[in-house]
Amino acid sequence: MDYIRKALDDLDLNDLRQIRERILQTKVNVLLVGGSGVGKSSTINALFQSHGLKSNAKIGQGTEPETKEISHHEIDNLVIWDTPGLGDSTQKDEEHQKKIVDLLHKKDDKGQPLIDLIFLILDASSRDFSSAFSLIRETLLPNLHDSDRNRILVGLNQADLAMKGHYWNHEDNKPEDELVERLEDLVDTVRIRIKADTGLQVDPIYYSAGCTIDDKVLSNPYNLQKLLSFIMERLPNKKRAAIALHINEDESNFRDNDNKEDYQEKINKNLLDSMLSFFREVASDVAERVKEIITDPENIRSAAVVAFNFFMASIKKR
Repeated sequence: MDYIRKALDDLDLNDLRQIRERILQTKVNVLLVGGSGVGKSSTINALFQSHGLKSNAKIGQGTEPETKEISHHEIDNLVIWDTPGLGDSTQKDEEHQKKIVDLLHKKDDKGQPLIDLIFLILDASSRDFSSAFSLIRETLLPNLHDSDRNRILVGLNQADLAMKGHYWNHEDNKPEDELVERLEDLVDTVRIRIKADTGLQVDPIYYSAGCTIDDKVLSNPYNLQKLLSFIMERLPNKKRAAIALHINEDESNFRDNDNKEDYQEKINKNLLDSMLSFFREVASDVAERVKEIITDPENIRSAAVVAFNFFMASIKKR
């Protein structure tokens, strides 16, 4: 990957500054929805951190244990919109849904929908998802353009508790065959039900955000790398490089997965494509040289790492 380093080194200081500022100024807005206690806060805290950049808030911290209103937490250019838990009462659900509708209709400064990703989190140990299905059918889909429907992501958190803690291999931090079968059935059930109720085709993912209490790690996340790859795929291209600035640096959070695919390769490809789109705006010749170098798919991972590390180093020098 020395050729890529050489191409990036050819960026002059002004080009580098422009690329850096464009990525840093690209806002990513993620809307979290789900019932009380599904692990919205633990999911976000496991996925993201500020990479040493200034952070105004951490999801889930404060004097109130549950969100009462839609609140937003900004980590520089990453904005997390945290909605109140659904399913407490019909009246409260209706009030919360009206607020969600208002948010879905908001536009950014370019006239595009403010919300880039709607992340619906369910509890894998539950069997009643009626509130979630109603939310999709009655609140989300009627207020989204057809082209934005693919930005709905459905996650089944607390996969380790789907059978009340049974059949979870704590030593290897993964589900045993009996639990895998249950989780796969649950994913199919949710997919089929949402399709039948709304016509929306979704690809739910089961995972565990892990458990940390008082800064002590009690259990590590599972399938978080897969979840991150799903998030990357559903974001607009330019938003992917922006959100990558905040990926948690704790590698143990992304270590254990179902390994059905090479999720890291998918993440790297999406990240590289996103970064190249910024390079093209400022230094198209560098972007084309990098693109030509990575004709071999095996080079994508190294190229993404080199490009991202190069960019992160430039941030620390600012």
